Amino acid sequence: MIIPGSNAEHALQETYGTSKKAAAFYKKQMLDYLNPEMCEFIAQQEMVFIASSDTKGECDCSFRAGLPSFIHVTGTRALAYPEYRGNGVFASLGNFSENPHIGMLFIDFFSSTVGLHINGTAKIVANEDICRQESLPDTIKQAIHLSGGQQPERWVFVHVEEAYIHCSKHIPLLKKLDKELHWGTDDELRKGGDYFKAKRCARPWGSISEEAAEDETK
Repeated sequence: MIIPGSNAEHALQETYGTSKKAAAFYKKQMLDYLNPEMCEFIAQQEMVFIASSDTKGECDCSFRAGLPSFIHVTGTRALAYPEYRGNGVFASLGNFSENPHIGMLFIDFFSSTVGLHINGTAKIVANEDICRQESLPDTIKQAIHLSGGQQPERWVFVHVEEAYIHCSKHIPLLKKLDKELHWGTDDELRKGGDYFKAKRCARPWGSISEEAAEDETK
């Protein structure tokens, strides 16, 4: 019988005496596909946290946001999300290109205070390749032609392997306020500026000139 989870987590369950509790969670709350309630939940979300790692196991956690339904469920074991213009580092995509494993965490801070974990594998897909896939929803194909900074530069397609709840007991209930979104802006202040005063801090890497770095971070 296949049991969800890693060998290491099973070993710790034995060590800490939680094997029965974990087994009940696997049996009652973990799926290897998205059920209708999960699909509806994803369609309502405006943000998701993304975990990735390279082949050495060095991790990165990132954040993606958009309008409701910017994450597209394309099947019971498949979803896709757009990659908008960013800082050009490609930390997450770089990891996916050598290690496709992805962890996604959706949290509804504003209503249910419930979270949804999705683990699986990720594949980077170019816009031009999207247009050749006749089976994809029209909403994805339409998103490619958006303007005003909302046009995706590329996509990440995810094959779902695990989907399960993150319980609500420690998730805060927040109030959503209006905020004007500036899609694709290069305005440094609208992007947060040098909020953490990092520009002049010492760092051990890089030979890029101070002038070039200044230009690229604006």
